[in-house]
Amino acid sequence: MFPGCWRVLILLVISGKLYAQDSLVKVQNRIVTLKEVVVRNNLNVSAFIERIKNDTTFYKAFRNLKVLGYTSLNDIRMLDKQSKVTASLYSRTRQHVFNGCRHTQVLEEQTRGDIYDKHHEFNYYTAGMYAGLFFAADTICGETNIVKDAGFSTQGKSGLAKHKEQLKMLFFNPGKKIPGIPFIGNKIALFDDEVAARYDFTIDMDAFKGEMCYVFSCKPRADLTDNEKDKIVVNDMTTWFNVNTWEIVARNYDLSYNAGVYDFNVRMEVELAKFGDYLVPKLLRYNGNWDVVMKKRERCIFTATLFDFEK
Repeated sequence: MFPGCWRVLILLVISGKLYAQDSLVKVQNRIVTLKEVVVRNNLNVSAFIERIKNDTTFYKAFRNLKVLGYTSLNDIRMLDKQSKVTASLYSRTRQHVFNGCRHTQVLEEQTRGDIYDKHHEFNYYTAGMYAGLFFAADTICGETNIVKDAGFSTQGKSGLAKHKEQLKMLFFNPGKKIPGIPFIGNKIALFDDEVAARYDFTIDMDAFKGEMCYVFSCKPRADLTDNEKDKIVVNDMTTWFNVNTWEIVARNYDLSYNAGVYDFNVRMEVELAKFGDYLVPKLLRYNGNWDVVMKKRERCIFTATLFDFEK
């Protein structure tokens, strides 16, 4: 081989090694790691972060459940401290929609333990929250899937209604402040400078069940002090975005916190799919442990599988 060719080959090898390295970029006072494949795609990182902060497609997917018919397989299990099932519900339900109204028909149901009280209401807070997402026991009319004017607010709400609104904020707007939750509200504002400084942000590209996606992950920094670790609520949040449509394909959460008067440790996995022009949730897995003063600790695993959508 000619000497000049050797020089070219060496330069190509060196260039390839440099090109294969991850890159660190500073976006809005936070450091974001870009994996090699993202660097090659010349992603506008600042615009990408803004998309994540302002995304409504995830919430829109769940709002679409208010205007569509669908079948749901529901598996709810309440556990004791040894992780043995103490109460459970397995059911197959069908939501029917007609003239702007919807209601849920129970096609099949098996229960165990005290999942229901004597009034056939859920005995457990977590099960009740599940029902609020997927069941309409009575006919509900006048709902829409419009997101624009469906902001979250705890104003004027109390008790269970307030807690439901706070959960919606945590679930649909991760990374934003939640008012009214003692000791925690600002600690999940992942994109605020003070909170962001405790986390590593990474953008990668990978296939999720056949769809090529941008993968955005947020995890606590490994070098945090014990005092900083005590302020961590989000242990991991990973979101998959379709590279062409920017719609969310899946999102995983790992959240935990101990405030003394309450503590929780929750993991959730959500997968979305398309039904015509509608983005809809097709799978939701939850594994959570909650304890609030004056209430019994709840350990719960549930899975919701949705299919057979219709307009």
